[in-house]
Order: sequence, then structure tokens, then C-alpha cells
Amino acid sequence: MTKLDPPDEDHLTAHERAAPMAAQNSGPLQGVRIIDCTHALAGPWSTMMLADLGADVIKVEPPRGELARKMPPFTREDTERNFGAGFANYNRNKRGIALDLTDDDQREQFLQLVDTADALVENMRAGVMDALGVGWEVLHERNPKLVYGAIRGFGDPRSGESPYVDWPAYDVVAQAMSGMVSATGTGPDDRHVVGPYIGDTYPGTIGAMGVLAALFHAQRTGEGQFVDVSMVDAVMALSEVGVTRYSVMGQPDTPPSGNKNQYIVPFDIFDTVDGAIAIGAPTDNHWRELAVAMGRPEWAWAEETRTLRARYHHRDEIIAALTEWAATLTNAEVIAAIGGKVPCGPVNHPGDLFTDPHVAARDMLVAVEQPVGRPIVQIAPPIRMSATPPGIYRRAPKLGEHNDEVLGDLGEHHDEVLGELGDD
Repeated sequence: MTKLDPPDEDHLTAHERAAPMAAQNSGPLQGVRIIDCTHALAGPWSTMMLADLGADVIKVEPPRGELARKMPPFTREDTERNFGAGFANYNRNKRGIALDLTDDDQREQFLQLVDTADALVENMRAGVMDALGVGWEVLHERNPKLVYGAIRGFGDPRSGESPYVDWPAYDVVAQAMSGMVSATGTGPDDRHVVGPYIGDTYPGTIGAMGVLAALFHAQRTGEGQFVDVSMVDAVMALSEVGVTRYSVMGQPDTPPSGNKNQYIVPFDIFDTVDGAIAIGAPTDNHWRELAVAMGRPEWAWAEETRTLRARYHHRDEIIAALTEWAATLTNAEVIAAIGGKVPCGPVNHPGDLFTDPHVAARDMLVAVEQPVGRPIVQIAPPIRMSATPPGIYRRAPKLGEHNDEVLGDLGEHHDEVLGELGDD
């Protein structure tokens, strides 16, 4: 087991170096209501994106809370251990209620809430929502304009029944079965899962895109629809290069090649005196700048190195020279030599992001208040808009925090509907 470095106590004041939360919701989806029946990561990530964009996302949890609430890490101040950092991140900008959908009265409250919604997103196993009496067909009959988004490991039978439809799936499964793991690592005997949970977050992103497209259609036509995303399908799409190579070149397995690019030279990670740096020179102009900086100006025009094809055939010599050159310099010295001329950038650790001038200029780190104790830092929405900017304006909800606020509004909505009927 790898021993972790001791905690950096500076993290206790990291929020002081981050941007403040937005004062209010200003995203482009204001006025859109989305019911969130998600748990773990893929589903909450999807609805988080919609909430960041301004939608009124109402998270519906069972009375015990969803499983991510109790998953570490926790801040020191969270003595209840019921507000994990992952949950806090993926459920920001949402209101939260707790309902027992096995209870007839509470299920009726849920159905009335769906009547007020534009979309619902869930990532339960296939059939769970149907068994509770709140599946697509039931909700569509009540609210024909409703967009129903489902994110499952192997998709929903309504769109094509996978033989694995009943299998549970998480990030590691999606990465493995999609082809992602086979393409990641240092060689045929050393394959890895990608570090970030892209087996969850990418399907969640695709799910949000599908829901947005369906909402656009519903706005124009009044027709809701079922949106189905399979985690494995989504990560397959992200890993498309392997299928392309098999189709074009007949390679059933393209072993991973570490940090280097198989066809572009140089395009790799190189160790420096104080860390590591990414350097890529995909064009001949980039290569000429790099060759001069390395002290090898003759390589800029030499027959053996001046073109991409030539460099491909002389990979070992070029990589050896570049490795030797970078190893004598710090990251800052490499950037001073080629920054802005050759694509390059330091291998940042998470802690490095707190002092990166790009991150600061873009306000990409935000201090988000918590129910108790100090704020924690989260990454801001990466989409920027000039008129309706997304942002983080609300922390994740405590369990059932907005029951009175949300469910109390249902009576008002019911009265409005009766009033409109009376006017007719």
C-alpha cells in the first residue's frame, strides 16, 4: 500500500485563496424545474451540471438519505459524518427533500411534485422506479411534457435490452467494459483505470446534454420523452479511437503506450529537476522552436527530423535527447524557454492549482459554505456565459432540508391549477 503524504495544514485556510460563492442564481436554466432521484455519482453529477446552469433541481432522497452522504472524506467539523465531501460537491445548487416512495401518501406528494416539473433524472437499476409506481409511463401520462432522463450501467430495456441490464455498475466497471482500461497504462501487461471517475462523470455529462436537448424539443412541441444513457455506451464513445483503429487497421488490441502518443513525436511527459512537464510538438513549426530551445538547431531542418513522419522513425533518439534536456531544468525554466511557442504545461498536483495564475484568473476554485465549520473548495462550472453566467450559489442540502419549502408549494400549485380550470 502506498503511504500518503501527511496532510498539508494549509488546506484548512484554502478557502481564503478561493473565489466567493455567487450571490444568487443567474444561470440560463432559471425557471426549469428538475426532479432529481439520483444517488452515488453519475446521476448527481448530471443534475449538478443542470443546477449549475440555473435549473431548480429538487433532490428527492429516501428518509435514510442517499448512500453518498456517508461516504468519506469528511471535514473535521462534520462530527455526524452525514455530509461527505463528494456528496457536498455533486449536490450543490440543489434543494433537498426526503420522501418514502413506498408510502402511499408520500408517493402521492411526489407525483404532485412531478406535475410541476419539466424533467426528472434518475440512475436507479432498471425497473426500480417502475416497481415504486413512479416509472416513465406513469409519469408521462400525468405530465406529457416531462423529460425523463435515466442513467444506468447498461442502459434501459426500453431502448435495447442488454443481457447485463440487471448488473450493478460503477465507474471501474464502465471503464473496463468500454475499452477505456485496455487503452490506459504503460503496456500490454500494465493497464489501469483512469484516475478521475470518468466512468461516472462522462455518462452524467452526456445525460445532462440529452436532457437539455429533450427539453428544447419539449419546449417547441409540448412532447416529453425518455432519455436513456448507458454508462458503458458513453465511455465507449469517449474511447472511440480503439474501435477506429480496429476498423481501419485490423488491430483487435492496441496496447497502451504510457504518456506518449503513438504517432506524434515528441508528445509526452518529461521529468524535470522539480517535477514533470508535458511537451507536445505536433507541427513542424512547433518542432523547430523546440529543437532550437534544446540546443539542437540542426534538427529543425535535418532530413531525419524535420517532418512528423521522419520524427516518428527516429523516436528513440529524439525522446532521449529531450529527456536529457528537461532533466537539467526546472518546470519554470522549461516554460521560460518554450512557453507560448511550443505546447507545454507542468504536471500539476491538486494543491498546485491553488497557486496557478490561470486558475486564479478564471475563478475556477470557489469557497462553498458548509452546514458546520469552514467552507470547502469546489471547482467552478467550466462553462462561461456573458449574459447568464452559471455559478455556485447554494451548498448541498442537508437531508430533508427543504421539505416544508418545496412540499408546501404544492398546495399553492394545486390552487393555481383549480383557478385556471375555473376560469375556463
